[in-house]
Amino acid sequence: MSATVKHLSAFQRDILYVVSDLETSYGLGIKDALEEYYGEEVNTGRVYQNLSTLVEKGYLEKSAIDKRTNSYTLTETALQAIEHRHNWQQTRADSQLVG
Repeated sequence: MSATVKHLSAFQRDILYVVSDLETSYGLGIKDALEEYYGEEVNTGRVYQNLSTLVEKGYLEKSAIDKRTNSYTLTETALQAIEHRHNWQQTRADSQLVG
């Protein structure tokens, strides 16, 4: 079975999509992108807590940019999960157009 994001929260899925879109994904950059998407302030602690969870679950890899800043990249598991989610959503959207 391919990887899925069904056990992640919507916020965690949004983080994965943001990371996939940013050239350099670091905590505050991810937070800024989420705030732009949501149109409201996002709690910094919430972002970092969910980044840690996504690293622990194998969806993100964390590496140091410098002593205070980490970057985050999608793992193969995350890429497969995003593709699975996209296909699942597309199938549902297509069935609505046909039905």
